[in-house]
Amino acid sequence: MKTIKESTNMKAVILAAGMGSRIRPLTDNCPKSLLKVAGHTILEMMISHSRDCGITDIIFVLGYLQEQIKDYVTDNFPEINAHFITNEQYASTNTGFSLLLARDIVAGSSFIKFDADVVFDKTILSQLISCEHDNALCIDKNIQLDAEEIKVIIREGNRVVKASKSVTPKEAIGESIGIEKIGADTAIQLFAELETMMQDEKNHQQYYEAAYERLIEKELPFYALDISGIKWIEIDTKEDFIMANEIFN
Repeated sequence: MKTIKESTNMKAVILAAGMGSRIRPLTDNCPKSLLKVAGHTILEMMISHSRDCGITDIIFVLGYLQEQIKDYVTDNFPEINAHFITNEQYASTNTGFSLLLARDIVAGSSFIKFDADVVFDKTILSQLISCEHDNALCIDKNIQLDAEEIKVIIREGNRVVKASKSVTPKEAIGESIGIEKIGADTAIQLFAELETMMQDEKNHQQYYEAAYERLIEKELPFYALDISGIKWIEIDTKEDFIMANEIFN
């Protein structure tokens, strides 16, 4: 089993290009990742957790109001090795397109991928890093599932069969929370898959999970890490934002 100290060669990729349109007007002049939950920005908690777990090489894929995020990271976290990548097409693309842009800096390293609107207890990240599997998705089994969630089907041994919004709640074991670990060998294959996908413009609106699923269909193993009962929330709406402050206060 990996330890936290052994995670120092691991990178982090934070996808923070989106406009946060569903939570407006809170994001009219502020990126969603810089909204404050319990007195701390979402990004502050994410970076601090990563640093505390031995990850200081962090790649930020930015778009909407990107200069605010660059300035915030530079001013508040001078000790990390921050890489800033711009998705110039952030208004017309999705997370699969954004993740592909991190390819050259990740360069075959293992990495943790974060959606920049997830607030979570540090225990989730420490468990993910120490998980025995190279490729793992954090899954919450104790959650009400609906059409918007990335729902996961697993088979024996917690191996992921499918991870998609199209999975029916009845089929699913739980929700993927937007935090994953990708092994170094898989990273090479993942970016190759994303590159193939993004050659077709109709795939520019695909989520990165579509690439995971294509690799799973090729028998590349991904596993579910059960984080049920540990605090976390994805902030999509104003209601989520209010709930986040209740949970983390």
